[in-house]
Amino acid sequence: METTLNDMEVRVLGCLVEKELTTPEYYPLSLNALTNACNQKSNRDPVLNLGESEVVRSIDSLRFKQLALQSAEGGRVPKYRHTLMEKLRLSPAELSVLAELLLRGPQTVGELRTRAERMHAFPDLAAVEAVLEELLARTPSLVIKLPRQPGRKESRYAHLFAGEPELALEDLAPPPEVARLRVMAEDERLARLEEEVAGLRLEVAELRRMVKEFQSQFE
Repeated sequence: METTLNDMEVRVLGCLVEKELTTPEYYPLSLNALTNACNQKSNRDPVLNLGESEVVRSIDSLRFKQLALQSAEGGRVPKYRHTLMEKLRLSPAELSVLAELLLRGPQTVGELRTRAERMHAFPDLAAVEAVLEELLARTPSLVIKLPRQPGRKESRYAHLFAGEPELALEDLAPPPEVARLRVMAEDERLARLEEEVAGLRLEVAELRRMVKEFQSQFE
């Protein structure tokens, strides 16, 4: 890519593409909706906690780089959309693959097919590979095929909107044991449960406060 984005710009751009494909009835996005999309806990890696001011700076930078604009459909509230379709002439299949790479980082063909299904239906792995080859063949390329990790059968692909990714130490290490993967999955499940319980406690506390306020009206 001729234009290099930072991590926050990558997240904002990925969210705009994703929401256009998954919830077109709510697209373009308001600042509040875009911020919530950036901080979404599902389909994101890593999970971020961006403030609206950070999202504003990112969307303004994307507008300067001609990758986003304020939509004329905004009405009373300003709304924003990406311009990848006009700027790069991308198909829905290409957009869905790029959105997954922008939102989750490097992935294999199999991972991309499974995760992009919510945005575009790919009949088989060959269809995803064909899209990746098209993105690779562009000038400049929009994706790169990464060296295969030790112990892995498949190579991963990454987007080039933020430049070529640096290989992390875990990319050079052997894959974790099956038992470790089970422990990691269990830890993630417990973390999700703890988050849900914390949310329920807040809801209960708010309900109690509302009941007390209601009761005080009759005292």
